[in-house]
Amino acid sequence: MTQTQGSLTLTPTLLAGRIEDLTSGERPLLLVGPSLGTSVSALWGPAVPHLQERFVVIGWDLPGHGASRPSDGPYTLQDLADGVEEILAGVVAEHGVSSSTPVLAAGVSIGGATTLALAQRLGTRIDRLAAICTAARIGTPEGWAERAELVAQAGTPTMVEGSAQRWFAPGFMAEHPRVATSLLQSLQHADRHSYAHACHALGAHDLTGRLDRFTRPLLVINGAEDTVCPPADAAVIADGAAAGSVPVRAVTLPDVAHLAPAEAPEATARLLEELLDD
Repeated sequence: MTQTQGSLTLTPTLLAGRIEDLTSGERPLLLVGPSLGTSVSALWGPAVPHLQERFVVIGWDLPGHGASRPSDGPYTLQDLADGVEEILAGVVAEHGVSSSTPVLAAGVSIGGATTLALAQRLGTRIDRLAAICTAARIGTPEGWAERAELVAQAGTPTMVEGSAQRWFAPGFMAEHPRVATSLLQSLQHADRHSYAHACHALGAHDLTGRLDRFTRPLLVINGAEDTVCPPADAAVIADGAAAGSVPVRAVTLPDVAHLAPAEAPEATARLLEELLDD
């Protein structure tokens, strides 16, 4: 099941559960998205054992990452959000998912920014959302443009050393080498031009001044050790949303940097279950 949206292709992967459980209404659907440079399987794989008892989990990969084909041109965060909506619409249409089946969406970093975009849509079928290790604005347009140019010319391996420092809290790589290695390998194998397109999309991402427009309950999870999107960014989202009518909960996870589902899989899963049950 592959969904195409303009110049980009989002490829979904069934990570946990059976599609038949959606048709019978036995379990809710959880759509999960990746961080820039990671495959969704590598990022969410550690959390799957803690999610599979409650959810049918479908992940989506960025263009040129994981199972997805490369993008053939620039795209925006709204294009990514459209792609997630297309995946959901395809699952609903193909498998006859009941309108009463709860649908949740969660994403990390650029996946979390996509979640924020979805959470502001009036007509989305998604009921509740979680934005993880992300912000209303990440970095600067100039910084993302510089990174895009570097990676387009020299490839994604140039990002491995810096990403290892940004992605993981101190000591994580030594304690969980297989998880860390899998994630860094997915970065090395990502298509350089698709990575650059994602950088440009992040450079244009800015929801500041529009944080009172959420239409669905939203959970914002950030890591205490995250230098990319620190806990203050979650507070900015929650404070901005206070002017609206939709509840937003902000949570900080200790000993976590930028990839919460991999670094703290059980805690991340528990928070998603609480979002479902709230």
